[in-house]
Amino acid sequence: MSDRQVVIVTGASRGIGRSVAVAFAGRNAVPVLVARSREDLEETANLCREAGAPDVLVRPADLTDPREPERIAEEVVARLGRIDTLVNVAGDTKRGSFLDLTDEDHLSGFALKYHGAARLCRSCWPALEAARGAIVNVSGIGALTPEAEFTIGGPVNSALLNLSKALSRVAPDRVRVNSLCPGHIVTGRLQKRIDTVAREENLSDDEARETLRRRLGITHFGRPEDIAAAVVFLCSPEAGYVNGTNLTVDGGATPGL
Repeated sequence: MSDRQVVIVTGASRGIGRSVAVAFAGRNAVPVLVARSREDLEETANLCREAGAPDVLVRPADLTDPREPERIAEEVVARLGRIDTLVNVAGDTKRGSFLDLTDEDHLSGFALKYHGAARLCRSCWPALEAARGAIVNVSGIGALTPEAEFTIGGPVNSALLNLSKALSRVAPDRVRVNSLCPGHIVTGRLQKRIDTVAREENLSDDEARETLRRRLGITHFGRPEDIAAAVVFLCSPEAGYVNGTNLTVDGGATPGL
C-alpha cells in the first residue's frame, strides 16, 4: 500500500491533464495516468518521473466505455491501496454551427467529458471517502458564457458544474468536490482555433494568434501550468474549507459574474 498521495488524472496524455499530473508528481504524489493513448501516457509518465514521482501508474482507457471507470478504480486500489484525489480532465467536444452538428456529435461530447467523469466519481467514491479525499472536475468557461459555435461543449461543461456542486453535498465532511473552469489555454485545442482563423482570413500563425487574442479580450493566453497550479491548490490541505465551488482561471475573459 502506498503511503503517498495517489492521484488519478484523466486526459493525462497531453495539455492540461499532462500538466496536472506533472504538478502532482513534483509534490511526491503517485500519479495514475488515464487516457486512450499508451504512447502519449508513457511520455507523461517520463515527465512525472523527472519531476520526482517515486511511482507512476499508466492506465490506458477509453472512458466512453461504461465499464472502464469501475475497472480503473478497482485496479488502483488493488495495486496502490488507496485513492486520495481524482482529477477529471478528459473531454473534447466538437465546435461548429449548431445546424451542422449531429446527434452523434452531441452524444459523443457527453459520453466522455460528462458520463466518463460521473462514472469515475461514483467508482472512486468509496476509496476517496476512506481517504477523506478530493475531486476536481475540470470544466471550461463555455459553461458560463454560451457561444453559438459551442453548443455541445457549453452544455456539457454546464452539466459538469451542476454535477460537481451536487456531489459536494453527498459527504462534505469526507470528500470535497470542486470544479474549475479554464479559459483560453495554450493547448492543441486552442491551436485548432488559431489554425481556423489563419485559414479563413489568410493570416500567418502569429497574426491569427494575435487576432484571436484580441477578439477574446485577454492580455495573453494561459498555460496548462496555470491550471495545474490551481488544481493542486484545490486538492491541498490549504483548501480544506473549499467545497462545492467553481474556480474560474481565465485571465479575465469571462464577462459575467
